[in-house]
Amino acid sequence: MVKTNILLESGTNELEIVEFYIDENPKHEEDVNRYRGYYGINVAKVLEIIRMPELTDMPEVSHPAVLGAFNLRNQIIPLIDLAKWLGKERIVTEEPKVIVTEFNLTRSAFLVSGVTRIHRIGWEEVEAPTNYVSALTVNSITGVVKFTNRIVFILDMEKITADLNPGMSKAEEPAPQVVEEVRTRHLRALVVDDSNMARKMVAGVLEKAGFEVATAENGEQAWLKLLSIRDSVEQQNKPLRNYIDILVSDIEMPIMDGHNLTRRVKEDHTLKHLPVVLCSSIITDTLRHKGSAVGADDQVSKAELGELAGKVLQLVER
Repeated sequence: MVKTNILLESGTNELEIVEFYIDENPKHEEDVNRYRGYYGINVAKVLEIIRMPELTDMPEVSHPAVLGAFNLRNQIIPLIDLAKWLGKERIVTEEPKVIVTEFNLTRSAFLVSGVTRIHRIGWEEVEAPTNYVSALTVNSITGVVKFTNRIVFILDMEKITADLNPGMSKAEEPAPQVVEEVRTRHLRALVVDDSNMARKMVAGVLEKAGFEVATAENGEQAWLKLLSIRDSVEQQNKPLRNYIDILVSDIEMPIMDGHNLTRRVKEDHTLKHLPVVLCSSIITDTLRHKGSAVGADDQVSKAELGELAGKVLQLVER
């Protein structure tokens, strides 16, 4: 098992990442040294790191990066060649490693050249990629960490798996009674997510249910929006619900994560009455207590977005 101390104290704005690398062929014939690209994944998504397993072919795979499947403790897990998905030519310099993950209630495995170590860092050390970098990497990077001698890119694993299985990103239509109630009450939501794809998806679910939706790209942006709302509430002496009814936040975000954002909201004398729903791919039975510790009113896995609108409405009605 890879996990060391993943159950960090809730709301401290810290995370642990597994750093791994992919060795590539030189980009130019005159280059003699291989290129080693460094990447990272949140430890909370990693079940274990294993050697290359014996694979079984899968019929009619949706992408050439899917190498096959293997049996791990009576669970069939697909193996994805991460280099191939990223459009890179991996060279074999040593025995490769396989990172077995679980997020969005789904287990997958990713083939990489090797794993270096686990880093414990603050989310403020994770920079959001520029629009230019995002465009060049097909929006597959959610964060950048600069170490002394290298740059580590935090990959958007949810986007990778969603691209390989488009059906995962389709949410159920909200129930008609939910839509009618939301539109009657003119409810407003703030959706926070650093992934452009996920942000649009979550916002789309709520908009279909009739919510008026504002968005933010990370916890810091959302916190500044909420502070502005708080100032308006206090200066104009009006109820908080005149401005916002619900906060729906991802957990993994650069600069300020969802747990830290939730804790700030619940410790504020005015904003503490705002219902907060954490909507993340890493919400599992094992990690759910972390959201509860910072005061989240509910938690929904991104694999269960069909339940989001109904749960949000229930919280608002309380």
